[in-house]
Amino acid sequence: MSKKILVVGDSCLDEFVYCDANRLAPDLPVPVLNELEITRNPGMAMNVYRNIANYISDVDIVTNLNWEKYTKRRYVHQKSNHHFFRVDSSETVSEIDFKSFDFNYEMIVISDYNKGFLSEADITFICENHPLVFLDSKKAIDQWAAKAAWIKINDHEFNNSRFGLDSDIRKKVIHTLGENGCELDGRHFPTESHPVRDTSGAGDSFMAGLVVKFFETRDIERSIKFANEVASKVVQVRGVTTI
Repeated sequence: MSKKILVVGDSCLDEFVYCDANRLAPDLPVPVLNELEITRNPGMAMNVYRNIANYISDVDIVTNLNWEKYTKRRYVHQKSNHHFFRVDSSETVSEIDFKSFDFNYEMIVISDYNKGFLSEADITFICENHPLVFLDSKKAIDQWAAKAAWIKINDHEFNNSRFGLDSDIRKKVIHTLGENGCELDGRHFPTESHPVRDTSGAGDSFMAGLVVKFFETRDIERSIKFANEVASKVVQVRGVTTI
């Protein structure tokens, strides 16, 4: 009997350093930050995994073993939640050989942040060996992703992939548009307007909501609507949160 869901992708440790900023430096016109609070949580593919696991049991993940050493550190104004800047660690994300991998899952979710864990050839191999792969990738989408069942990309990624999206691939592309919802094959799925506090991790939560509802219903339109609801909730919360 197959297991339920496998998440594959590169992960990191998300850190949010919340600060106040009451003055400028005397020698340069930059704010002086005073650290007040630090929060940490698993990020990238681990965030997708945690979101799905909140709804569905029997979820596995294959990710880089050194994910806690690969850090995304954001410096954020505590009162306004304004993000000053982000600092990524220089830790290298290790690769993995998928040629002898066990694909005995009902669904596979690829969360590819393009940090070196998954190559285009790896993603092609996975998609060719499983009929139901949900793909979210920071790479420019091209024929290497043609065998994915569904492809979720945001507006920036869609524009970067525009020349690689032939008519067949476009039919399976779920193009997210932030507060404007998303599109699939010419159909628009709006979302309710809410005050946005923090968009960090919203794409992960959208992907998880999409997968959770599709696992339950096998209906992509209902799944997109649920994913929109999920994303609209998490952007109202500070930092990276789970659904």
